[in-house]
Amino acid sequence: MAGQTETLIGAILADIDAGRLAPGQEIDEAALASHHGVSRTPIREAYIQLEATGLIRRLPRKGAVLFKPTLEEFLAIQEVHAQLEGQAAGLAARRISPDLRAELERIAKHCEAHATSKGDADPDGYYQLNLRFHETVALGAANPFLVEMIKTNARKLMAYYRARYRYPGAIAQSALEHREIAELILSHDRNGAEAAMRAHVQFDQVTVMDLLAALG
Repeated sequence: MAGQTETLIGAILADIDAGRLAPGQEIDEAALASHHGVSRTPIREAYIQLEATGLIRRLPRKGAVLFKPTLEEFLAIQEVHAQLEGQAAGLAARRISPDLRAELERIAKHCEAHATSKGDADPDGYYQLNLRFHETVALGAANPFLVEMIKTNARKLMAYYRARYRYPGAIAQSALEHREIAELILSHDRNGAEAAMRAHVQFDQVTVMDLLAALG
C-alpha cells in the first residue's frame, strides 16, 4: 500500500504543479480511485501526508480540498518562502556547479527572449520558464533539504504566482529580475543574490489582495 500511497501523492502534486487543481478545489476521490485502481485506504493515507505538509485540508463531509490561503496566511507563507528562496540564491552564489551555471544563464536568456518576443502573451508558457529558473537556483544551492522545503511552500502559493503573469508588464519585470539574480549568482555575490531573490519573490499586500480576489 505504501507504493500506492506514494503514487497518489505524486499524482496530486503533479496536478498542483500543472494548475489542474485550483486553491479551494475539492480533490475528486472517486476519480483518483478509478484512475489508479486503488481503494479508499491509500487515498486516505495520501491525504493525511499531504495535510501534514499544509497542501490540502480535509473537511467534514466534503473530502479533501486544496489549500486556499487567507490574506494573513498568504503573507505569512510568502514571508517564509522569500527567506528560503533568498537563502538558496545566496548559497548558489557560493556553490553552483559549472553545469548549473550554464543552465541558469540559458534559462535567463529564454526568459528575456520570451518577454521580448511575446510581451504579455503566453503567461502560462512564461510561468514554466519561471519554474525552471527557480528550480535551477535551488539546485545550485546544493542542499536537497532546502529544495524540498522550497517546493512545499511554493505549491501553497503556486496558483497565485502563475496568475501574476497575467498582469500587464509582469513578464518583462520578472525577466529583468531573473537577469539581475543570475548575474549576482554567477559573479558570486552572495549577499546581493540573496537580497535580490527575496525582493523578487515577495509581493506587496495590495498585489496579494488582488490575486486572492482574482482567484476567488
